[in-house]
Amino acid sequence: MSGSAATNTTNDKALNSNTKMLTKLMFRLLPVQIILAGIGAVNGIVSSFFASNYVGVDAMSAVGLFQPFQLFLQAVSLMLSGGSVILCGKYMGQNNREKMQNCFAVNVAVSSAISILFVGIFLVLGIFDLTGVFSSDEVVRPLFNKYLIGQAIGVFPLILGCQFPAFLALENKSRRTFVASVAYIFVNLGLNYLFVQVMKLEAFGLALASSLGMWVFLAVQAECFLTGKSLFRVSFKSLRWGEGGAIIKTGFPGAVQTGYQTARGFIVNHLIQVTIGSVGLSAMATANNLLAIFWAVPNGMLAVSRLMISVSVGEEDRQTLTDALRVMMRKYLPLLIGLAAVLTLLAEPMTNIFYHDPSDPVYMMTVWGFRILPVCLPLAIIATHFCCYWQTSGRQGILHFIALMDGVVCVAGFSALLIKPLEMNGLYAANALNGVAIILIVIIYSWICRRHFPLKMDDLMVIPDDFGAPENERMDISVKNIDEVVTIAHKVQNFCRERGIDDRRSYLAGLAMEEMAGNIVEHGFVKDKKNHTIDVRVVHKDGDIILRIKDDCVAFNPADRTDVVKDDITRNIGIRMVFKIAKQVQHQSVLGLNVLTVRI
Repeated sequence: MSGSAATNTTNDKALNSNTKMLTKLMFRLLPVQIILAGIGAVNGIVSSFFASNYVGVDAMSAVGLFQPFQLFLQAVSLMLSGGSVILCGKYMGQNNREKMQNCFAVNVAVSSAISILFVGIFLVLGIFDLTGVFSSDEVVRPLFNKYLIGQAIGVFPLILGCQFPAFLALENKSRRTFVASVAYIFVNLGLNYLFVQVMKLEAFGLALASSLGMWVFLAVQAECFLTGKSLFRVSFKSLRWGEGGAIIKTGFPGAVQTGYQTARGFIVNHLIQVTIGSVGLSAMATANNLLAIFWAVPNGMLAVSRLMISVSVGEEDRQTLTDALRVMMRKYLPLLIGLAAVLTLLAEPMTNIFYHDPSDPVYMMTVWGFRILPVCLPLAIIATHFCCYWQTSGRQGILHFIALMDGVVCVAGFSALLIKPLEMNGLYAANALNGVAIILIVIIYSWICRRHFPLKMDDLMVIPDDFGAPENERMDISVKNIDEVVTIAHKVQNFCRERGIDDRRSYLAGLAMEEMAGNIVEHGFVKDKKNHTIDVRVVHKDGDIILRIKDDCVAFNPADRTDVVKDDITRNIGIRMVFKIAKQVQHQSVLGLNVLTVRI
């Protein structure tokens, strides 16, 4: 077998192992991200339950009127968190901790300032009854004013608290987010019972319970950043404010879609009020609020993928980048199709949670919402993943176009056409048709860019040809035991020699790889009872040989073992040798993985 053929065989085996490692990592991160994405949904479900059962249908209309405002706040939070997490992920991939820390601090400062601004706006609108433009109903508007005032109290923790989990995930500290989420749920439930059922605070009580719960959610997470337990720390000394512009520029394309959805929400609310009435608002709000808990699944999936995509772009790791999208297509998509089918079958039982009289118009309107809207779940996961990559790689034009079409044009346009002949069912169907239209736009864009129909994931994502190391300039090796470590030196040496690297550097590259991989197998593999794999990549770039070793063992930085031990000068001699012969050695812990890069 020729050298190139042997290398290709080795690459194929290693890439399959890398895909399995990535799949396992993504599903390990997924539960916490789903819980995080469901936090707002829990608030909506609790509010809907107490509003429909203890306040009345008019209170549900007030909750529905607030949904576009909530979408706008989420757009702001998404812009800041999306931009800063993508940038921090890139900086982690580049091992630039100074820029990463500054990016986090600037994000906290900007988020705080924006939060204070919106607190003031909400209070002025609610206190001075300036909400007539959103509702002319004399019964619903006073309830909406009170609800808006209560929600103002929770603006700060909503914008800032929903960003912290992504940073904790980058450090593999998502357990704290889980604790904060559980605390929020119990506080929200308890305060809703106290404020709504006991104290009879009606709409204001609904909003106040949610706001105070969000403060608890923020506090549990913030403690990690304020006490130095996190790599990210809240410090406003020597801030380079220019990073704020980069955060907004990077995060804006992803957030603008939610911003457009805010405008869509106002348009759809108007169509419902003039065509169907407040009962339509109540049905739509009920269906959306309960389904939001299930939207946490695709949103959590996207949050995990965003972390993987941002780090992969920083490392210029083409294989992991495409694998993240393959996991979405092969694992996430079938799960969401099954979830949508189950939700459709459970339409009436879910409606009975809130409404109990089938003869009431709001009952059947809500049932059909639960039957049609779940179709959007699998449709959305496809488009959002491609948009996430395009956002990370800076493709602003297509992102703005999709945001406009998805956010306003398709849903609002289909709704305007279908709401009169089909009433609320036409509005629900408009959301499903929107999902189909956006997927078609993704395919057509890839087709135009590649000038042929996209059949491979690289083509569908429109990844530049010069991104990452080409296949003939890299070798991937999967290591599962010490026997495979022994063969690494020979494979690396042959790879180097085939590319014209001198014998001395070829030998040193093989020696360094064998030493570091062997160290991981001997010490990392035995720390627990789990099955582990080492993902090794050798790249020839700019005349250098770059060795990248990735493993899922307990965090370990070899730089901590480079000092000579007086009692035994032979201890850690292999690690010290690697640091001596290499041009550069970098280590980082990313998403629970050890990533060691050696340049020779």
